[in-house]
Amino acid sequence: MLGVYNYTVWMTYSGMLLSYAGITFTLNENYRAALLCLMIAGVLDMLDGKVASTKKDRSEDQKDFGIQIDSMCDIISYGVLPALFVYKINGFHRFSGIIGGLYLLCALIRLCWFNVDEAQRQERTSEERNEYRGLPVTSAAIILPFVFIVCRFLCNRLGSPDLFDSRVEAWSSATLIVMGLFFITPFRMRKPHWTGKAILSLIGLAELIILFIEK
Repeated sequence: MLGVYNYTVWMTYSGMLLSYAGITFTLNENYRAALLCLMIAGVLDMLDGKVASTKKDRSEDQKDFGIQIDSMCDIISYGVLPALFVYKINGFHRFSGIIGGLYLLCALIRLCWFNVDEAQRQERTSEERNEYRGLPVTSAAIILPFVFIVCRFLCNRLGSPDLFDSRVEAWSSATLIVMGLFFITPFRMRKPHWTGKAILSLIGLAELIILFIEK
C-alpha cells in the first residue's frame, strides 16, 4: 500500500482522526467534546516527533513523508477544526465565517512554509530544531479552550448565559484573528523541550478539568 504505516506515524494519524471527531462534535453542538478532541490531538502532536526519532533506520522517503503528513494532519486539527468551531459557535454568522476562512488560510501558509524550511534545514544539519519562526499552529489546542473556559467562567459568575454567548462569539473571533496573524509573523520563538512540554501539559490538564467541571 502507498504511504507509511509503522509506529512513527500512528500518533499523527490518531490526532487527525480525533480532530475529525471534533469536527462532528462541533456540528452537533457538543463543544466540550470538540475541545477535548482538539486538546488530545495537541498532546499527540507534541509527542509524535519524539516517537518518530526513536526509529533510526527510517529512509529519506519515510522522513519526508513524516514531514508532509504531519502538516497535512495539522491543517485539519488546528486549521479546519478551530475555524469551524468558531463559525458554528457564532451561529454560522457571515463575519465569523470570513474570519475562519482567513485564519485557515494563514494556517495553511504557515504549514507549507514550515515544510519548505524544514526540508532545507534537514539538508544542512541533522540536529533537532530548537526554535520556530512564527506561532506554531498547534498553539490553538491550548489557546482556544482557554478562551472558551474564561468566557464560561466569567459569565457563570455573573449568572448570565446570554452574556456567555455574546462574549464567546466576540472573543473566539478575535482569538482567530490574533492567532492567524501570529502564524505568519516571522518572530522567533524557542521550541519547548521536555520542561516546556511538561508545563504545557499541566496547563492543558488544568483546562481539561475546568472545562468539564464548569457548567
